[in-house]
Amino acid sequence: MNETAAALAAARWPLAASGETAWLRELTSEDGLTGFMPPALPDAAWVLHSMYEHQLGPTGMSYLDHRRAALTDGGPGIVPGFEAADVLTGTAGEHPGPRWRRLRWAELALRNGDPVVPEGQLPCFSAFPSIAPECWPVGIQAPSEGTLDRTDWNRLVDILTDHSPQGADTRCLAYYNPLLEGAADLDNLHVRAGTLGDAKALYDHPEEDNWSPSNLWAQDRTWLLCTDHDLWATKVAGPAPLINAFLDDVEIEALRLPWAR
Repeated sequence: MNETAAALAAARWPLAASGETAWLRELTSEDGLTGFMPPALPDAAWVLHSMYEHQLGPTGMSYLDHRRAALTDGGPGIVPGFEAADVLTGTAGEHPGPRWRRLRWAELALRNGDPVVPEGQLPCFSAFPSIAPECWPVGIQAPSEGTLDRTDWNRLVDILTDHSPQGADTRCLAYYNPLLEGAADLDNLHVRAGTLGDAKALYDHPEEDNWSPSNLWAQDRTWLLCTDHDLWATKVAGPAPLINAFLDDVEIEALRLPWAR
């Protein structure tokens, strides 16, 4: 954790009233247990969470089998070229290291003969039919579930800042679903208030355990994002120019899902 960013987040993102989520309940007809999933406002796109591929490429062994073998043997993994550290270490939300590269969903889908997202489904653990959920190869790090990684979060904040009239001064609110808080309090929803200029520091907030917010929205409600606890993607709802900026960005991998607008 970046201690400077953590101190900034703690100072600049105080708790806000639980009632700030009332409009989200009305908009989505949901209770926010896994996040409030918005409709298009009037447009929407899905930001696909990053995955990574080891420089040796995919292997015939699953991540779970390799991890089990590495823990049992107490030494290098049994796949030549893979070290135990490639599987057993790393910080959640951070780039996995110099031996890993970004693997785009479109590239993996083309390689395996899968759709990027199967029609009628949302981006989640079953997104690639050719890979059983428990059989992801050790050479591929699957997308994060229920949170953006730091790189994606920072880029998302940059795009929102560039396309918000007040830029970095845009007032916004961040909601964290109860499952991120250990489901300790289902009645008093957990909300913080701050600005886009300080939003990157949220990733290091000392009380949020390196989770990106379940929902982030502009105080004027012109845009709203949702990272559902069970999904591998973040939905951004807002005006068409903002959504097009996400779709056209060379760093973010985003797409429209006609069945999930």
